[in-house]
Amino acid sequence: MQAEPEERPAAGGNRFGSGSRQSPRSPLAADSRYAARPLRARGLAIGIDIGGTKVAAGVVDPYGTIVASARRETPGQDPRAVERVIVDLVQELGRGRRIRSVGIGAAGWMDLDNGTVLFSPHLAWRNEPLRANLEKALRRRVTVLNDADAAAWAEWRFGAGRGEPRLVLITLGTGIGGAMIMGGVLERGRHGVAGEFGHQIIVPNGHRCECGNRGCWEQYASGNALGREARELAYANSPVAQTLLQEVNGDIDAITGAVVTHLALRGDPVCRELIDDVGQWLGLGLANLGAALDPGTFVIGGGLGAAGQLLIDPARRAFERNLTGRGFRPAATITSAALGPDAGLVGAADLSRIRYRPLLGRAYGTAPSGRFSERR
Repeated sequence: MQAEPEERPAAGGNRFGSGSRQSPRSPLAADSRYAARPLRARGLAIGIDIGGTKVAAGVVDPYGTIVASARRETPGQDPRAVERVIVDLVQELGRGRRIRSVGIGAAGWMDLDNGTVLFSPHLAWRNEPLRANLEKALRRRVTVLNDADAAAWAEWRFGAGRGEPRLVLITLGTGIGGAMIMGGVLERGRHGVAGEFGHQIIVPNGHRCECGNRGCWEQYASGNALGREARELAYANSPVAQTLLQEVNGDIDAITGAVVTHLALRGDPVCRELIDDVGQWLGLGLANLGAALDPGTFVIGGGLGAAGQLLIDPARRAFERNLTGRGFRPAATITSAALGPDAGLVGAADLSRIRYRPLLGRAYGTAPSGRFSERR
């Protein structure tokens, strides 16, 4: 039996306490028992997390532990090339192991019934029958789902969100992904496309986004945004960018959010300032989500989440400053993801063992409700 989750400290100082939770008598609180009980799904599963720059894979046991892992660079925009990489990873990791199932987490909107990627903002998938293609190549059961859903599930089952009946996960990487677990179920909305928080327009007529709009949140609070701001400093030949340039041997195009985060964790003041700026944008977007969704906890994950408190602290300050009704309402806890960048593949593996049970109607685009819970 997993340990019961510890009570998290309050994140702020309003009179309700920013870490306040629902009463234990709330009917939703009972659903948190899912996250604490031992899994009944047995066997090893392979989880694969497909990002804009990397494909990460791992063999995951029923308790969320990665027992073997591998990764590759994402091979450009060619859907067939991405599928070949997935097949290679599954074959490599499955060698000598009894694998029960494979779960694929990818950014975008999914038709879960058919295992089709309807649209992916960072990959050239448009109505792509990913599950059918992979099951044919691998000759084993494959589950296809949104990568942020997978990460949220993992954090709720095994990580920072255990015991939280209303959780919102924000993943910060190439863009911003998001997912909600409400009352113990993954919530995808009426048409199965909820959770695309990174594409809320936060600056009208702002930076152009890959989705086609301008001013999306992910253009200001993602790993890509952090790298872009650092490169602008370097291109301007700013004297404060010298450490950045030394780190990449003068190749400005090699400056990424990961490079900035690495230097910030080493104490570079300019990189810390850049992360502080991104954190403030993050907090502003969280305040919008807090006003709309009123979760108990925001879990911040993804590659940029490695910045830890350098990112969380300014985000929390901006959240509390911009939250509507601040000082007169409970506010969500904001915490770093416990599973780091592995959450997506852990959740994808775990969910591949579970047969989704639609609560109402059909899934992802045709259902009166896009909500799903576990079925063993």
